Amino acid sequence: MSSNSHDCIVVLDFGAQYSQLIARRVRETGVYSQILPFNASCDEIMASGNVKGIIFSGGPASVTTEGSPRPDKGIFSLGLPVFGICYGLQVMSVMLGGRVESPEHKEYGIANIDISASSPLFEGVSRNSQVWMSHGDRVSAIPEGFVTTASTPSCPYTAVEDRRRNFYGVQFHPEVVHSLEGQKMIANFALGICRCRADWNMGSFINEAVEAIRAEVGDRNVLCGLSGGVDSSVAALLIHRAIGDQLVCVFVNNGMLRKGEAQSVLDLFGKNFNIRLQYADAENDFLEALKGKTDPEDKRKTIGKLFVDTFYNEARKCGDISYLAQGTLYPDIVESRSPFGGPSATIKSHHNVGGLPSDLKWKLLEPLKDLFKDEVRDLGRQLGLPEELVNRHPFPGPGLGVRCIGEVTKERLDALREIDAIFIEEIRKAGLYGEIWQALADLLPVKSVGVQGDERTYREVCTLRAVTSADAMTADWYRMPYDVMQKVASRICNEVSAVNRVLYDITSKPPATIEWE
Repeated sequence: MSSNSHDCIVVLDFGAQYSQLIARRVRETGVYSQILPFNASCDEIMASGNVKGIIFSGGPASVTTEGSPRPDKGIFSLGLPVFGICYGLQVMSVMLGGRVESPEHKEYGIANIDISASSPLFEGVSRNSQVWMSHGDRVSAIPEGFVTTASTPSCPYTAVEDRRRNFYGVQFHPEVVHSLEGQKMIANFALGICRCRADWNMGSFINEAVEAIRAEVGDRNVLCGLSGGVDSSVAALLIHRAIGDQLVCVFVNNGMLRKGEAQSVLDLFGKNFNIRLQYADAENDFLEALKGKTDPEDKRKTIGKLFVDTFYNEARKCGDISYLAQGTLYPDIVESRSPFGGPSATIKSHHNVGGLPSDLKWKLLEPLKDLFKDEVRDLGRQLGLPEELVNRHPFPGPGLGVRCIGEVTKERLDALREIDAIFIEEIRKAGLYGEIWQALADLLPVKSVGVQGDERTYREVCTLRAVTSADAMTADWYRMPYDVMQKVASRICNEVSAVNRVLYDITSKPPATIEWE
């Protein structure tokens, strides 16, 4: 929305799992970055804005294989600095006349490079810096005009450069945390070699986004589906700052929200931020629709369809609407256009009102589409969102409906709400909430014998789960301190009469998913 006024580094994605991380690291230097497919033309690259440099990402392919990804060769004639990382170094080398081999010895994990020559890429970096290696192929002959600046015992061309043409390459991954001074190298490229202005921050973004929203919307009205999550909340506040009462938010209470959540959303956005709010209390409708349903996919589809119908009915009460606002983020855009596949996320799943009737002639307004999740959180803070909401763990669109394993009833949901509230409260008290990617509780359709108050009980079992993750693609179970687990279990069994046994899930992803359903 506001990128063209900033200096920009373009990251060409060769299918690396770290492409988005590279772009985020560039932005951490205060420089705007954009990800494009590896086969983007020079015209497409230059249309990204005030482009000052290009980074080739790593990738899973072998550059020695026929048909492996290649960028537009014209890139090397643009007069822009180029920085190749891992596969990016290899593809740059072969395209400029060097050679790449597939040696018997592969290199994965931590290594220490030996910096043997001064380089603007390594300005301020210690001579034996720790880096992260992950490669099978390696450069065996560098192109004419290049010199070696760093090596390891098994990789003689760990870092190379042609300073005259401003071409640089490294065989390791400076973007990951295991490369201890990698961020300094990325900053050296963006700020030193490319001479970018470090003017990308959420303060300037707010001003530019507000102007862009006003110019786009004019005097028309915008509808936003408010879920109470981070993305929709930040999108709503940003749009409201731009156009005030021309924004109307629809908040659907499907009866599967957390304890006290519906009221807190109404208070925060309706009373505190004075946003026009159309509230639909549809709990009974959802419970009726879910009667007798136990299959996870059937439950999700039922909740999703009814959500869309309810949202549509509420939207009809809001007057003349021209735009539908969504909290689409930059990773959604990147994945939707990746030549390597990945789900299209231009319209998100049902909790972001995807799948609305095709006869609604609304234009999409996506004010967060240039931002990563951490930037959205920072933006939320600057817009005045409370920290508790800004740092909230991910919460599924169908809510507790997919954490109430088996049939969903009012009684089981109320019990799960209490369990969830106790779990989150104790995690926060222990100061652990920020260490955990996602904490959740599930109520199982399994009963066990217990003894409570000298009486035999036969009640349901709940399971607690907490995981750490960088992006939810993989996750490891969180090593919860025993005293915290004991406190949580004791409180649940004492305060929630429907439960007499508490389990802790120690399965990672894979093989399990984070959510049970």
